[in-house]
Amino acid sequence: MTNIPETGRTPRVQIRLVVIQILVLSLLGTLGGRLWYLQIREGAQYQKEASGNHVQQVVDPAVRGDILDARGVPLADNETRLVVSASRTDLLKQKDDGRTVLTKLAGVLGMKPEEVMQKVRLCDAKTPQPCWNGSPYQPIPITDKATPKQALQIREASEDFPGISAEPEAVRRYPGPGNSNTAQVLGYLSPVTDDEIQKAKNSNSPYLRSDMVGRSGLEREYDKELRGKAGVTRYEVDNLGRVIGKAKSDAAEPGSNLVTSIDSRVQRVAEYELDNAMKAARQQFDKNTGENFKADSGAVVVMEAKTGRIVAMASAPTYDPNVWVGGISAKDYKDLTGKDSDYPLLNRAIQGQAAPGSTFKVVSTAAAVQAGYAWDGGYPCTSSYSVGGQVFKNFEGENFGDISLGRALEVSCDTVFYGLGDNEWKKDGGINPKKGQPKDWFFKTAHQFGLGKATGIDLPNEVTGRVPDRQWKLDYWKANKDAWCKYGKKDGSYVQRIYYEDCLEGNKMREGDEINYSIGQGDTLVTPIQEAMIYGAVANGGTEYAPTIGKAVISPDGKSIQEIKPRPVRKLPVSQATLKGMNDAFAGVITRGTAAWKFNGWPQDKIQLHGKTGTAEVYGKQTTGWLATYSKDYSVIMTISQAGTGSGSAGEAVRNIYSALYGVQGDGSIDKKKALLPEPQQGLPKVRTDGTIDAPKITGDPGKDAEASQKGNPSNGSDQQPATSPSPTTGNRNTRRRPRKRGSRRMPS
Repeated sequence: MTNIPETGRTPRVQIRLVVIQILVLSLLGTLGGRLWYLQIREGAQYQKEASGNHVQQVVDPAVRGDILDARGVPLADNETRLVVSASRTDLLKQKDDGRTVLTKLAGVLGMKPEEVMQKVRLCDAKTPQPCWNGSPYQPIPITDKATPKQALQIREASEDFPGISAEPEAVRRYPGPGNSNTAQVLGYLSPVTDDEIQKAKNSNSPYLRSDMVGRSGLEREYDKELRGKAGVTRYEVDNLGRVIGKAKSDAAEPGSNLVTSIDSRVQRVAEYELDNAMKAARQQFDKNTGENFKADSGAVVVMEAKTGRIVAMASAPTYDPNVWVGGISAKDYKDLTGKDSDYPLLNRAIQGQAAPGSTFKVVSTAAAVQAGYAWDGGYPCTSSYSVGGQVFKNFEGENFGDISLGRALEVSCDTVFYGLGDNEWKKDGGINPKKGQPKDWFFKTAHQFGLGKATGIDLPNEVTGRVPDRQWKLDYWKANKDAWCKYGKKDGSYVQRIYYEDCLEGNKMREGDEINYSIGQGDTLVTPIQEAMIYGAVANGGTEYAPTIGKAVISPDGKSIQEIKPRPVRKLPVSQATLKGMNDAFAGVITRGTAAWKFNGWPQDKIQLHGKTGTAEVYGKQTTGWLATYSKDYSVIMTISQAGTGSGSAGEAVRNIYSALYGVQGDGSIDKKKALLPEPQQGLPKVRTDGTIDAPKITGDPGKDAEASQKGNPSNGSDQQPATSPSPTTGNRNTRRRPRKRGSRRMPS
């Protein structure tokens, strides 16, 4: 073997050593620089962040404020329930992570061990419900339905249940005073979502992960005021999550109370009468369709005419709002939202829109006067009106000869309004309007009445209705033209012929469009709350008020009161002379017009009522009935889908609501002691400094409720039903946990 001289390897070794030394020194220099940056340059900031990482929060939820009726009776409050909770921190300190304790707890509560263990696991992207979405350092509720015996068993044997607590806590409740419901108005609560937490993070009212949030109704609209401020206790923990000290505590602040203008007694009557009217309608035969009326949904609104405050608002079908408390079951949720549910979560008073039928003639009459037609002019009320080979019939073929606008309102003569609408269409240039802006008095007046836009009521998700003017027709045609042209046929079915015509000229205002519009048919849509606002304005002399339900927000100790004042929004485009004529005509509807057969014997000389009936035809469905009424104090609107005429379906029910308000008896006499609300509620209920409310007790017994109402409450009425209005079924609503569907009814027309 050849020997390589040692001197031949030395230079290469030395070079390698130098390179390694340079690399080591470079790494040491980099690490030293980084260490200087972290500990000296940014040391204070990182120290602060590191400290924050070792502080965890435990939330003490605030007690949610009550929602009260106008007299201080709770519509939504809190009840104390025994809540069993588990401390995850304490469970993890145990040898088996608390599995033994949780299994033993499941036996006491009558639950499956797997169900209990699922509740204390933390939620993440891979963990399905049920799981805990809150802070792992906060007690995790296992059940809010523990019995006193179960709670006592846990507390007396606390050594057997380390990390488990059983304490009374406040839980939301909807008591339904006097068997009233008010579900769609009140709304419901559910846990806050991650998206909501992030969106509200930098606002002046951030959410905590433990918060319950209003999802609809007043619970949502006034969520910020009702929610209060949760208490937070901050604990110092080590890197293993063990608590090593207490940092800081902020006490919880309860939410404020919301006083509403709802009167729970009138609410109960309104719900009962709507339900009874719909049930009765289903017993009536519809000769047009050859089957009984379906009466599948409806709504009623009782509003103060001079303020816009809502006294009662009912929607059918409805449900028990208590099904949401403690988390809604999958079956209950399906019952409320499934395709066969009739969608009881909808508040049809503000979200149900339909053609208004002849109740729209208040707008058409005002439009005619603005267009220059004389109030007392003679307008032909014939049995039919022919246009281009098409015959538009008067309802039931009446022929009253030449009549005034007032008389046309009384007898609801369609052909008078057909003629007026047709004349204005021709004056504006017909299907090809004159150059420049057409007058369009009938459409312009509807906008001046506030139709086609939200009323501004203090409830979420109100719909706007629709005024099908020229701009709407153009927009609608652009959106649907391709489909109409594709499926339309000149000689096809009725629907195909309509598509064919719409394809060719759906962007134009046709003669038949304006004729239909003049009597509230065609593409016109309104909501019950819009009609309540309009007829309330006619009652008070022409001022439309934004409808409101909230009356005041009162602090928990009663010291701070924020009143919610009535808010006028517009004046009707009607002179006082025309308003007087309308009032006389609408009074005539009650005494000798289309609603007279339902109000026979009413003490009109003492309590003057005014009204307008409406029957709206809907393609493919039975007719929708409307009855719009008012007194000097209130406007009352009722509508029932697929129930026949307005007077036939709603006349008796609306009369009974007025009887309850004013104490009118079956023989037409007035018993003031039985009047629920003979004049609108004045003042606010008193909240004492200890948080309790000075309000009458609702027992369900009319006599006792009347006595309580007269003794210590600003209301003048009693809780007793008038003789003409059958008393609703009484009972404890809190035991009815299943969603309930309300019915409907129809009277002969």
